[in-house]
Amino acid sequence: MAEIAVLGAGSWGIAVSILLDHNGHKVTMWEFDPEEMKGLRAQREHKEKLPGVRIPDEVTITDQLEPAVSGTEILVLALPSHTVRQVVKRVGGFRLRDPVVVNLAKGIENDTLFRMSEVLKQELPPVLHNKITTLSGPSHAEEVARKVPTTVVVAGFTEDVAREVQHAFMSPHFRVYTNSDLVGVELGGSLKNIIAIASGICDGMDLGDNSKGALISRGLAEIIRLGEKLGARRETFAGLSGLGDLVTTCISKFSRNRFVGEQIGKGRSLEEVQSGMSMVAEGIRTARSAFKASSI
Repeated sequence: MAEIAVLGAGSWGIAVSILLDHNGHKVTMWEFDPEEMKGLRAQREHKEKLPGVRIPDEVTITDQLEPAVSGTEILVLALPSHTVRQVVKRVGGFRLRDPVVVNLAKGIENDTLFRMSEVLKQELPPVLHNKITTLSGPSHAEEVARKVPTTVVVAGFTEDVAREVQHAFMSPHFRVYTNSDLVGVELGGSLKNIIAIASGICDGMDLGDNSKGALISRGLAEIIRLGEKLGARRETFAGLSGLGDLVTTCISKFSRNRFVGEQIGKGRSLEEVQSGMSMVAEGIRTARSAFKASSI
């Protein structure tokens, strides 16, 4: 059993906290909004994001960041990519127990074009750099929280650390593979969100299955080209964090990015769509980063 802190109490943070609790770990989940935290504590459920999914009583819920992370052995970041730097900057200033760090965010910073592991290396102490990992793959929180069979991949700077994460997360319904291509795993999980927005536009415009099939296959080709340019291995994109995550995100009713595209395809503006969403569609910001990266 390990002491684990999950930063972020959105749908993914809740799903992962439930998974890790069921695996026998001692889990603390941090929510930055005090009012949201109080509601989660009182109801043990997020009725908007994961209705009907109960957070076990054994999961501690807090809005106090330093106590949440100070004694943790595994630090899980279930945060939107654009907030990772500001939260981890705070964490880097605390006295930590040299935890393994597991990033779940799928995005690329707009200004720096950094992947999340690069952001973490900038903000965390050097002693933690080799303990940084990213877990990615076709894994909608709505299904993970309900124990729907799911398979993901974890990549890091060392095989030993990746296997430690694999062991902590693995369960009968949540299978974890390891991969040594951290660049490819992070880019696959991030870039597929852009194609998912385009896939949603196809749905919103009623363009049909032929168009969508062409979009997904040619979208994968573009992801591979950009991924190789940025240092990834081609074969990584044939796996869970590439093709697997791409197909799932492009077709799923749970996909925020596909939803955004669908609404745009129906004639709504991006601003109008975003104003009505309580969750983040990472592909919107990632599209800007990918466009910038492709022109370098």
